[in-house]
Amino acid sequence: MELILTVMADDRPGIAERLARAVEQHQGNWLESRMATMAGKFAGIVRIELPDSQFDAAHQALTGLAAEGLMVQLERGLQVTSEATEHRLEVVGNDRPGIVREVTTVLANLGVNVIDLQTEIEPASMSGGSLFRAKIEFSLSAAQSMAGVIGALEALSPDLMVDL
Repeated sequence: MELILTVMADDRPGIAERLARAVEQHQGNWLESRMATMAGKFAGIVRIELPDSQFDAAHQALTGLAAEGLMVQLERGLQVTSEATEHRLEVVGNDRPGIVREVTTVLANLGVNVIDLQTEIEPASMSGGSLFRAKIEFSLSAAQSMAGVIGALEALSPDLMVDL
């Protein structure tokens, strides 16, 4: 069976190793993960596979990591089949409050399925202000248009640039 783990903890060395050890102890296989540290907190999402017979013991061991300061939630993975194609683009523009909502609203209104969204704010070298940068991985169905996505994002603001 496939499980999705979500993990939160105060950042410190050894968190990924502790999770990996608990997964391995229950005959699990670590399939993929995304982990990051922000503002002193560790956050992660991990997809694992393990034998059905190990579910109860693995669940108890992983949620039991709360005693070590690791909050772990488990969900069974779903079988997903899709005819959609995956794409990546980058959006760059002057930072302002609400820009993430604006970008995600455009994508949601177009029925775009966001797979991965990474955002950051960096200094704008020429203006002295702040620059918003988003790297977006998403899928489109055959009926959806990449040109439509780019046009809708660029229509948000004259300073917003979209690169494939």
